[in-house]
Amino acid sequence: MRQPSVIARRVAAASVSLVVAAGAAACGPEDNDAKGAGGDSTPHKGGTLTVLNSNPQEDFDPARLYTSGGGNVPSLVFRTLTTRNRENGEAGAKVVPDLATDTGRPNKDATVWTYTLKEGLKYEDGSPITTADIKYGIERSFAPELSGGAPYLRDWLVGAADYQGPYKDKKGLSAIETPDARTIVFHLNKPEGEFPYLATQTQFTPVPKAKDTGTKYEQHPVSSGPYKVVTNKNDGERLVLERNTHWSASTDAERKAYPDKIDVRSGLDSSVINQRLSASQGTDSAAVTTDTNLGPAELAKVTGDKELAARVGTGHFGYTNYIAFNPKIKPFDNAKVRQAISYAIDRSSVVNAAGGSALAEPATTFLPNQKSFGYTEYDHFPAGDAGDAAKAKELLKEAGYAKGLTVTLTHSNAKDFETSPEIATAIQDALKKAGITVKLQGLEENDYSDKIHSVKTEPGFFLAHWGADWPSGGPFLAPIFDGRQIVKDGANFNTGLLDDKSVNTEIDAINKLTDLDAAAKRWGALDARIGEQALTVPLFHPVYKRLYGKNIKNVVISDWTGVLDISQVAVK
Repeated sequence: MRQPSVIARRVAAASVSLVVAAGAAACGPEDNDAKGAGGDSTPHKGGTLTVLNSNPQEDFDPARLYTSGGGNVPSLVFRTLTTRNRENGEAGAKVVPDLATDTGRPNKDATVWTYTLKEGLKYEDGSPITTADIKYGIERSFAPELSGGAPYLRDWLVGAADYQGPYKDKKGLSAIETPDARTIVFHLNKPEGEFPYLATQTQFTPVPKAKDTGTKYEQHPVSSGPYKVVTNKNDGERLVLERNTHWSASTDAERKAYPDKIDVRSGLDSSVINQRLSASQGTDSAAVTTDTNLGPAELAKVTGDKELAARVGTGHFGYTNYIAFNPKIKPFDNAKVRQAISYAIDRSSVVNAAGGSALAEPATTFLPNQKSFGYTEYDHFPAGDAGDAAKAKELLKEAGYAKGLTVTLTHSNAKDFETSPEIATAIQDALKKAGITVKLQGLEENDYSDKIHSVKTEPGFFLAHWGADWPSGGPFLAPIFDGRQIVKDGANFNTGLLDDKSVNTEIDAINKLTDLDAAAKRWGALDARIGEQALTVPLFHPVYKRLYGKNIKNVVISDWTGVLDISQVAVK
């Protein structure tokens, strides 16, 4: 999931359409059994689950959604070749089979991936799911009128760069073969050992061609999951899901599908959501949220109430908030200046500005501190929690700024506790102690996003953040540090404009690995190596704290999403 605007688009809470949430080892609710609060913790089928959200589940079409691991609400309706493992913590960061019998069979160099569908898969109307439907579902995601999904397939599939979808090009993609109804083969431009992760994206959802209604498909997409859409009002503001009677648990080891009905109500103010979940009255007693965190003030209130505290789910998503430097702009072209700022940062004050230690964890590595990313602990510029102003001054002197210097820090005016004024002010105060005067340039969200994502306008010193498309170092490091991903005439995310041949070569080498544990170790080592260049200053990983109703059972929060997985929830 990416910078704020992109993240909101794709993971709208956690799914973020999901997107989700934050960055270390996720865990279940604090101070209570991970299965949920209340007397009998055994989950049972039946009842209605209510979802109270701020952001509407817009574009409820598998082609248009940009999610992590298939999303939260979307994955109740859309099954994919693979999916995320629906377990607490670290175990939940693994990719597992969904429609397919396994996570994929690569050829020797991981440029060809083959999948076989399970037997007995059916749509909501009882018709069989075939690999031709998966191929068609992927192809329609290339249609301009259905854009918005993850971009990888256009880059990875052979001959797909200029494909315009099946409405304009009925020949389809030759890179996807379906030799029979249960076999599908993908031909890639280059080795991609993490293809099983990509296959969790909703673009891999089967879509029966005869039922495709183009841009209207989102109103009633044909379900392959445990629930079907019976109501979709105001572009996802109100979604009502009921059981798909043709879904079989025998083909789906991941989704529990306990409630009979799921009622998603969006467009609500975050404070209202938390008030309703706190009061937990009527239908709200069986309610959750997939996109609304507790703020600092709300968390303080909840912490003081034993009953409420037992209903807080805590999780971490692969996400890092950081300072970005543009080394093409003075004085940030001088590595010693970047190092001085790295030493001067007071992470304790930054964490406080982000809501306190309950909502943010200090970071010294760019990769989130989770095993699946290949987290390798390092701190190249150790300054403790409060910063080392003396060391910073020493480096500034070596850089030719013995009398200090003045710089401008660009940030967003959005009250997001990430790239917002509170964080910028904390940095300003810390750097002042090192003799660095920081002028703050606050921009409205759209202007901020446009400015920092353009090579032509990128400032020298600004706040940024990055979230993971899946829990691995690949989609975390490559977009930020692969020189071949620098976009000169579009949205650019390589903030340090790094184009190091050795880094690019190592990224390619890791991408060839199908042993994801071995790949993770290599990503961690690469992170530590890049970190020596001080192109970023990692600040913190957010922590997600979300209330749920008193009659909610079976709370599962994985390191993949960092938020409560509603496919596991039961209501009392």
